[in-house]
Amino acid sequence: MLVNYAIKYAEHGFSVIPIGQNKRPLIKFADRPPLTVEQIKQIWAKYPNTNIALKTEQFFVIDVDCHGNNVDGLNSIRKLNHPEWFKDTLTEKTANNGRHFFFKKPKNFNISQNIGFLPSVDLKAHPNNYIVVAPSQINGKPYQWLNHYPIKAAPQGLIRLIQSKQQAKGTFYTTNYTNSNKTKTAQLFELITNGLGDVGNRNDTLTSFIGSLLFRGVDPYSVAELAHIANEHTPDPLPEKEVIKTVNSVAKKENRGC
Repeated sequence: MLVNYAIKYAEHGFSVIPIGQNKRPLIKFADRPPLTVEQIKQIWAKYPNTNIALKTEQFFVIDVDCHGNNVDGLNSIRKLNHPEWFKDTLTEKTANNGRHFFFKKPKNFNISQNIGFLPSVDLKAHPNNYIVVAPSQINGKPYQWLNHYPIKAAPQGLIRLIQSKQQAKGTFYTTNYTNSNKTKTAQLFELITNGLGDVGNRNDTLTSFIGSLLFRGVDPYSVAELAHIANEHTPDPLPEKEVIKTVNSVAKKENRGC
């Protein structure tokens, strides 16, 4: 039974999140303490087929997609020519035959979330993010552990690569290219990297950003991810719980057609 697995994860110190088939959480979890065993039993008694996710608080995950943009993320991993980095640590196969490689977060270096870390490879590290784990199933396709190794410390070579990727975000070379026909969609893309602006306008900008994405058909989970990224690129970011609250509020209004 899934509840037994959820309890085991909690007993091993993980923060468990119940999620549905759409990978959306069934509870509010941002900046909240982990569910207790009793709370887990209550949730799964009500929703026995609920899937399991774990918050990326004490660990980060190299999330490899084998079907993203027609690029096999495993090839991106192979091209690093360091297979030893990904050996001997907890690893699972995803519902779409991708991979989740788990690593402990280092104590002396902050690992930032990086969507598009490599072609068809994401780095999931935000403390209010989560990763789906076995034996969950999405549309009948199971997640499966490929081993039961403990989560190992990230190899120094991998840490250096992550550091270089994070530093590159601040030193990207741009030309004097301008476009006088900039669309609203283009402005949304730019906001993700430019952030939410000045302190007095952050909330309004975030609300407008979320509403615009939902209006364009972006699913709420992806909207939440993009909102987090935009907030992380804001010089004085909003509290994480405020971002989650705003996403939930705007999504509810959209569902009601308001």
